[in-house]
Amino acid sequence: MAEVYIHNGPLIIGAGLAGLSTALACAPHKTLVLSPVSLGQACSSAWAQGGIAAALSAEDSPAAHASDTRNAGAGIVDDLAALTLTEAGPATVRHLNDLGAPFDRTPEGGFVLNREAAHGLARVARVGGDLAGKAILEAVVRAVQAAPHIEIWENAQALGLIKSDAKTVIGALIRRGDQVIEIYAPAVILATGGSGGLYAVTTNPAALRGEGMAMAALAGAEIADPEFVQFHPTALKFGLDPAPLATEALRGEGATLIDTHGRRFAFDDHPDGELAPRDIVARAVFTADRNGGAFLDATKAIGAHFAEEFPTVFASCMAQGLDPRVTPMPVAPAAHYHMGGIKTDIDGRTSLHGLYAVGECASTGVHGANRLASNSLLEAAAFGERTGLAAVAGLAADFKPDPADAIKPAVPPQLPPQDLQTLRDAMSLYAGLVRDEAGLKTLLALIDQLDQAHPGALALVSARLIVDSALHRRESRGSHYRSDFPHTETTGKRTSTDWNAVKPALPLSPSREPA
Repeated sequence: MAEVYIHNGPLIIGAGLAGLSTALACAPHKTLVLSPVSLGQACSSAWAQGGIAAALSAEDSPAAHASDTRNAGAGIVDDLAALTLTEAGPATVRHLNDLGAPFDRTPEGGFVLNREAAHGLARVARVGGDLAGKAILEAVVRAVQAAPHIEIWENAQALGLIKSDAKTVIGALIRRGDQVIEIYAPAVILATGGSGGLYAVTTNPAALRGEGMAMAALAGAEIADPEFVQFHPTALKFGLDPAPLATEALRGEGATLIDTHGRRFAFDDHPDGELAPRDIVARAVFTADRNGGAFLDATKAIGAHFAEEFPTVFASCMAQGLDPRVTPMPVAPAAHYHMGGIKTDIDGRTSLHGLYAVGECASTGVHGANRLASNSLLEAAAFGERTGLAAVAGLAADFKPDPADAIKPAVPPQLPPQDLQTLRDAMSLYAGLVRDEAGLKTLLALIDQLDQAHPGALALVSARLIVDSALHRRESRGSHYRSDFPHTETTGKRTSTDWNAVKPALPLSPSREPA
């Protein structure tokens, strides 16, 4: 029998930048944060290299930043979400700086800004060259540890959501060590990260497999745009899991993509070459890799300064016996960021009462079909603050849950390692950079087979959401490329779905079309 714990304040599931930013904004309400591992470890935000995008220069503006965000998002970016995010950008960076994030500064005291792909100008604030995510998260962790209203439970894994009725979430079922606990709370905030671990090659912590999206879907929440998975063009191809990342800032500093003959192939697909939108560059790298190899050459643009300017990438290469100062780096695309997820408004509210979502597990529409480089850390911090404020504003003053009458989820099974690897390999093969109907249907059949052995496994739920929506989007848009439907519809539409529409053996209905 599970232990019952009643918490009269926000419950935050996830302890990356989004979850911790939300927790800080919940002050002074008592806030419980669940971290599946030690605080600050194994979360995507800690691994982010490029930096945080914001209109920090005199020639820039939030409107210009929003315009680039819309252009990268391939026609389905929510305008309100984009402008809300970019208007918050400068203040968010300065707030993180005040918390102690050691942003690189110019001799005049301004922020050092890089240009990254699909940005119209330099607007990505850096920390230690390519240490942005780690340094920013460390500063936020220190602030959280000093905050008297925040309690952290480490090694706590969420298993499912508890409801009082079909539309109201009142808690979560979790496992902490060997103990299963029912936690009841008037506001539950999912900040569980992305889904890269569903793929065989990913730059994310491999344990992140879309569990937050799966738990929300099983509880009845609306899911948006799950088919849009961004693949980073330049993961280092060393056969490691996860794959080390070669930050886009390298290309912003002049590093070039070359094939085995030394030819710069990125211009074959777009006039901006290496600085084209990520989906275009990723497919170009994918093609070059399959035709003999793709390489990122920083020997001329960065050369002898590599170790100081990009210490993380430098260390990853040297650990594999490759010196990037003198040798081009082998690269291949890797699953990197999930634009889809739990559908929310700009304050993190989902379609279920009492449930919020923020960060990569949420889908506000700000990223559309293709996230603009370095908008992810900005979203985590800026929308984390908005979500925290909204959650505490909506707290019920008389929260008195009745555990005896609550609707509780079953404890989901874990996929055995062999079956998980089978799923990851198939997701990369059939739901990766290039998709078609035959492959997606083959993948759904595999998910059906695995589901018979492990019914309700969260990784299978999140994979099914991605694959089903990819099958129903019969066009190519942004990160979603269908070789059998290579055109892009004139009018872009977001996908809206839920678990009832995705369950096995349900026929396609008009409500499943992108809407």
